[in-house]
Amino acid sequence: MSDNSKIEWTDATWNPVRGCTKISPGCTHCYAETFAERFRGVPGHPFEFGFDLRLVPEKLAEPIRWSKPKKIFVNSMSDLFHEGVPDEYIEKVCRVMLAADWHTYQVLTKRPDRMATLLQNKLRDAAKTAHIWWGVSVENRKHGLPRIDKLRTAKPTLAFLSVEPLLEDLGKIDLRGIHWVIVGGESGPGARPMLPEWVKSIRDQCRSAQVPFFFKQWGGVRKSETGRHLEGRTYDEFPPKTSADECSDSELLALKEELQMA
Repeated sequence: MSDNSKIEWTDATWNPVRGCTKISPGCTHCYAETFAERFRGVPGHPFEFGFDLRLVPEKLAEPIRWSKPKKIFVNSMSDLFHEGVPDEYIEKVCRVMLAADWHTYQVLTKRPDRMATLLQNKLRDAAKTAHIWWGVSVENRKHGLPRIDKLRTAKPTLAFLSVEPLLEDLGKIDLRGIHWVIVGGESGPGARPMLPEWVKSIRDQCRSAQVPFFFKQWGGVRKSETGRHLEGRTYDEFPPKTSADECSDSELLALKEELQMA
């Protein structure tokens, strides 16, 4: 877990699951896989097994150890709704998020069918709370737009879209029931281009629908050089703050004991 994430739209990352498998064109140049595979075979390293899917139960309690409220990107190095993650384990992750409610959690998936099914059943309580944000990745029309429809059927209190890497013009987007949109270009070796008109179209649609818009980056091989300005300004919009106040030491201890994770 990193309490000082370099991802522009979050404060920290929490990875009770590591590793994943490719599912759509947005996965082609997966940054998480590239990072993890560097350490395959290094004894004792968190990614000793590369990007192979692994549950990491010893990481479950980590958000409870942070008393200061943070925005936490859940499973930045995986997908919570991967078919290899048991329902029971996903429920444990949600139990922690519900208990440590002074944080805001950002859960992002490319597997919206399973997410929607669970949010409508076993994870109903987690779907209803405002401090857990549920999102889907949207990289193109064929794979991304249907994910938005599936997310909408789950009816979470706060739903968001991560339009990254944006690989083509998405056209008209149905933003009903969507509360936040992130847009970004692909970065690193082999990065596919993103055209300004694609980004401006999404921004304008967010304006019309009164949905907060966050522009993460232009990307490219050297993303630090291309920056994140769109028509001369940055867009750092978020949904309204939803997390509770800072948790006291006594409350933290009680939560750890309740969850048997002290």
